[in-house]
Amino acid sequence: MAKVDKSQYTKSQWRIVREQRRRQKELDRAQKAQKKLEKQNDTERTVKVAVNEPTIVHSVETPDQLNYIVCLKHGAKYSADYVNRLYNMTKRHCTVPFTFVCFTDDIRDINPEIKTISLQPIGVSGWWYKPMFFDKNFPLEGNILYFDLDVIICGNINALFDYMPGKFLICRDFNRSLRSDWNRMNSSVFRLKSRSLGFVYDVFMENAPMNMRRFHGDQDWIWDQLGRHNDLWQFWPDDWIMSYKWEMRDRADLHVVQGKRNFKDKKQPLVLDNTSVAVFHGEPHPHEVQDEWVKENWR
Repeated sequence: MAKVDKSQYTKSQWRIVREQRRRQKELDRAQKAQKKLEKQNDTERTVKVAVNEPTIVHSVETPDQLNYIVCLKHGAKYSADYVNRLYNMTKRHCTVPFTFVCFTDDIRDINPEIKTISLQPIGVSGWWYKPMFFDKNFPLEGNILYFDLDVIICGNINALFDYMPGKFLICRDFNRSLRSDWNRMNSSVFRLKSRSLGFVYDVFMENAPMNMRRFHGDQDWIWDQLGRHNDLWQFWPDDWIMSYKWEMRDRADLHVVQGKRNFKDKKQPLVLDNTSVAVFHGEPHPHEVQDEWVKENWR
């Protein structure tokens, strides 16, 4: 890993960069070990066709190889414009084949290129629909890469499909910017093999009203169900997906502006080499931020 001139960062930014570099070294070592194991156990799926000519080997595309980028739009918090912009960003920054799917209760003004699936009335709203993506009867079969609508994709996201295949991947909660040992989940961006962790949805639906009262949000529920099963999941590398307001910008720059939290001044955010997604959890939302970087990338 190349040396970094820490004089170009503020103290708070350097703490983030230093911690991310430490974690990246650990992940690089883990990836090397995993690639070595995968090479030894290479099980490429092929079918041999017997004919009178020499044997021909045809590649077979299985559901496991299908890639889906999905999002969730329920209620009026986000307009169809957020869905359309997310779709545009994925087209610019993903070069592996994928199908974009929006699960929604309102298809009005959504780009007709986008496949939509109607949300079923299961007694939940908003983010509490997210456990649905774990349903063993989920309508899509393949690799499911989920994005919240309030994200900006600013770099190539192919690795989000390729990284640690077969495992559930999710963000390390952005309170990590305050505590380097913070190991809870944030569900702004996650990936799973469809129908592979059905118990997360099944147990939730056994008593959804109680679970929604007991837990602050879906990511706390997911942590409760998966946190202790270390063999089933892994955090994304921190520098791949970053909090815009706490890591890419300085949280000290946030003020109450016209009754809402926002940045008082325009600034260029800290964008690390491997960062491909900026998350706008809470306030402000992308359309409320005046930074030129946001205007250039959220389109």
